[in-house]
Amino acid sequence: MKVLTSYDEFSVNGIIKSAQFVEAVGYDVFSASETQHNPYLPLVLAAEHTNRIQLQTSIALAFARSPMDTAYLAWDIQKISQGRFVLGLGSQVRGHIVRRFSMPWSSPAPRMREYIAALRHIWDCWQDQKRLNFSGDHYSFDLMSPFFDPGPMENPKIEIFLAGVNPKMLQVAGELADGVILHAFNTAKYTEEVILPNLKKGLSKSDRSIEDIEIVTPGFIVTGGDEQEIERGKSLAKERIAFYASTPSYKSVMEIHGWEDTYDILKRMSMNGEWGKMSSEITDDMLATFAVVGTHCEIANKIKLMYGFYSNSVGFSMPIKSMEDRERLRSIVRDIQKV
Repeated sequence: MKVLTSYDEFSVNGIIKSAQFVEAVGYDVFSASETQHNPYLPLVLAAEHTNRIQLQTSIALAFARSPMDTAYLAWDIQKISQGRFVLGLGSQVRGHIVRRFSMPWSSPAPRMREYIAALRHIWDCWQDQKRLNFSGDHYSFDLMSPFFDPGPMENPKIEIFLAGVNPKMLQVAGELADGVILHAFNTAKYTEEVILPNLKKGLSKSDRSIEDIEIVTPGFIVTGGDEQEIERGKSLAKERIAFYASTPSYKSVMEIHGWEDTYDILKRMSMNGEWGKMSSEITDDMLATFAVVGTHCEIANKIKLMYGFYSNSVGFSMPIKSMEDRERLRSIVRDIQKV
């Protein structure tokens, strides 16, 4: 099982140190997300200052950018990193795309299917020096004069991973993507009843099986060296779970467990701005359903029990305060990779 993590601090030195540290410790993937910062810029720094580790956006927003803009960004980072880049894409929700980015919105699954097709068409044109001629319902591209063509490169195969929660997007991931990035707000029951069946439905359209796609699980993982550290981690996990459990996009995960009433309560609390109180609605049973909790000695095996039946890759991090912590992290990463 691959292990991935991201940077701790958004600064030039912080990103470089994080990337070099996790490569030295033995991580497989260094990722960057699109929340408060652009996800591509940290990976440029990481590409320059590392040699082995895979670099992945987890995730970059697709619909906030034209496929042509994303194609250039991905092509450049793939070239700079000498073939270590993975393009992780996600759709976000209508409110953010329309109101935060002022970009058009339509049914996300069909638009994402076309977005991925457009990316691959553009890359093929650059690599094979063919005429650009893509026409779809949402995107059309037919102008690529030599001055704007970056030309072929040594590692043209850029893997695309797609974030998926709901059935239609999971089917698109199964049909077209090299990997699927699941949400941390996920459970074994939702995986078995919704995620895997819809992935397989999409995979069948491209004559593939579940072994042909990489499944990435960020997960809620709580660990510590003592009970006090674990209790702090559990409190933070409950806060994050409560936030996602109040969001309409993830209501289906709550529904499959019969927790609709909790969703309604949390949604009301979020609308009233009662963010500090919401975690009290997350019970210990809910925490155990969403999160992996264990000591440093237990955590690798507990990750295996929670995610090992379907996942190829898992997110994991822990605070590092000493050389002893560093060596403990190295050991945990190595144990997870054996899963």
